[in-house]
Amino acid sequence: MQRLRQRGRTFFWPKFTFALVLVFTVTGGDAADLSKTLRVVLTIAETSFDPQFASDAASDGVIENIYEAMLDYDYLARPVKVVPRTLEAMPVIEDGGMTYICRVRKGIFFTPDPAFKGKPRELTAGDYSYAIKRLLDPAVKSPWIWLVEGKIAGSAEAIAKAANTGRFDYDAALPGLEVVDRYTLKIRLSQPDLRFIYALAVSNVAAVAREVVDAYGADFGAHPVGTGPYILGSYQRSSKIMLDANPGFREWSYTPSGPIPVESQAIALALKGRRLPFAGHIEISVIEEWQAR
Repeated sequence: MQRLRQRGRTFFWPKFTFALVLVFTVTGGDAADLSKTLRVVLTIAETSFDPQFASDAASDGVIENIYEAMLDYDYLARPVKVVPRTLEAMPVIEDGGMTYICRVRKGIFFTPDPAFKGKPRELTAGDYSYAIKRLLDPAVKSPWIWLVEGKIAGSAEAIAKAANTGRFDYDAALPGLEVVDRYTLKIRLSQPDLRFIYALAVSNVAAVAREVVDAYGADFGAHPVGTGPYILGSYQRSSKIMLDANPGFREWSYTPSGPIPVESQAIALALKGRRLPFAGHIEISVIEEWQAR
């Protein structure tokens, strides 16, 4: 697990966003002060900011702040629970765990990018359908394919077809992915699986905009465009990563999903009223070998 070091403290990711919550809780940071810069050191270099491709902790920590999965975790709950992130509510589960109906909250937007040709780009159910198809695309070489391969109805056939033709057909209908309307995605599994809901909280199943992937092609991994609390500012590969607060990020503050256990009440109280993003900038330096002092 990757370590974060900040002012003598050591924090761990994945779930870097939650780590930031704890950083500003224990240091007394003001959630409203976007003039603050959090400086972080990584001891391994990132590989890619393509959420469907990246699998190392350094890359995933950045991805989790730029992109958003449908669900997230309430880490203060006991036991830990999955909660809505970009959905209106938890998915409706039918047929004993065979069908998941996910309704995306309206009014969530991707950060501006030339790929959108100057127009606001709203997050839709189709973006999650596209992201899941990218996991299945042999050309993406996703290490996260196991989350959906053979589980989503028709996925095995789609992969086999892509292997035979040399191209994954993103426009072809997939029985297990139905975009019912602009904000509703129906996922059908090959067999009931109540644990599948946890796959929807993995950052590597985060929504991506197809036009951004098409615009940057093979270099998409260096041009992340998401809906999360941060955007990629300056970037020097394997050296320095600067994340800037997303000025268009919707209001978000921690809301308990249920009773707070005694051991978490102090943190929950400190988080009350605080909103993402917690810092105006996150400066990440990559130093692969630490020098002894």
